[in-house]
Amino acid sequence: MADAIEKARPATAARNWEHDPVLSVEHLTMRFGGLVAINDLSFDVGRGDITALIGPNGAGKTTVFNCVTGFYKPTEGRIVMRHGPGRKEELVRQVTASGDQWRKGEGGAAFLLERMADAEIAERAKVARTFQNIRLFGGMTALENLLVAQHNRLMAASNFTIGGILGLPGYRRAERAAMERATYWLEKVNLIDRADDPASDLPYGAQRRLEIARAMCTGPHLLCLDEPAAGLNPRESAELNQLLQNIRSEENTSILLIEHDMGVVMEISDHVVVLDYGEKISDGDPDFIRNDPAVIAAYLGVDDEEEVDIPEVRKDVAKSKAPAKRAPKKAAKATAAAKATAAPRRQATPKGDGRPPKMRKPAMPDDLKRISGVGPKIEGILNGLGIYKYEQIAAWKKAERSWVDDHLKFKGRIEREDWVKQAKTLAKQVAKGRGGKA
Repeated sequence: MADAIEKARPATAARNWEHDPVLSVEHLTMRFGGLVAINDLSFDVGRGDITALIGPNGAGKTTVFNCVTGFYKPTEGRIVMRHGPGRKEELVRQVTASGDQWRKGEGGAAFLLERMADAEIAERAKVARTFQNIRLFGGMTALENLLVAQHNRLMAASNFTIGGILGLPGYRRAERAAMERATYWLEKVNLIDRADDPASDLPYGAQRRLEIARAMCTGPHLLCLDEPAAGLNPRESAELNQLLQNIRSEENTSILLIEHDMGVVMEISDHVVVLDYGEKISDGDPDFIRNDPAVIAAYLGVDDEEEVDIPEVRKDVAKSKAPAKRAPKKAAKATAAAKATAAPRRQATPKGDGRPPKMRKPAMPDDLKRISGVGPKIEGILNGLGIYKYEQIAAWKKAERSWVDDHLKFKGRIEREDWVKQAKTLAKQVAKGRGGKA
């Protein structure tokens, strides 16, 4: 896949993420039991760039962040953070072979993040992050939140509490510096007038900006932002764009962000990496990504006819639309009466092929779109395969789930989104609504 991407991409001038990466994710794999959340993922984050990590829900974006920042230890792969210009290939080779976590060299240092604890990644490797859900200290003031972010410097200056108790000059200098840095960032994010207000009293957009300011108080070389524009209105999104561009240009901080707001991504990103079900399907500049057919199909969706254009599905759809054989004249009346009273009958299918039993389209098919992960296009494919009711999906066994997965071209999706369990719940709700017992 990666080779095909490179062949399709037009030749351009050297880009930061190629010749001067601050972070390299190499062959990253993350497994949770039998579930592969990230599969052999590689990409670079350019020094001084804003790099966006995008993809549909469940693509594995936050899992990548958790591996980079030490919340997860990857199953396989290497994550290299560099201080100083260039790829530092020899230094990276040395620290990898040595078994050390990091090593200094001429003009900088190289860190292997998969070997480091999360606290060391923040303190030594200088990687900071924000979270998808805001995690401020709500009972502390805005100013106190920014001072807490600088506790490593303050603790070192106090000789781990004794200097602070005695008020030694070194600690007082560090305390003044921490206050100045906190004030600087409150001004940057337009919250200086709310410095003494509890963080929980701030509006949602202000809390988002305060969280970014708190991360910046740690002095990061790389700032990781998990959906910073989530829940913001257009004016707040524009202010966020300006803030991130300012951080990149004035603070010389590289930014890696996860974002679903394509207005934010396309306006401020230098480099975009696209994931789909734990694999990279494309990466490049925003113009390349915007016009990449693989991205359009996976992230933005395709037309119904394109999605159903799979030979096996076409065959099954055609078969399901074939007119039924007429009953003998003598039994025509009896057949008509049976149809009027009986539920839609199941059609026989060959045994052992994993294919779920079909059903003629009932007068009142269930709304399969109520199952999380099923949209109009997928519902059309399921209907084409003779699947109309929740109770059909609820009865699927492993072989049947695998067979449908193959037609949907999303291997493992039904398992991950647990369609069978959802269908069982929905079938019970339908039974209750019709006066049946759940």
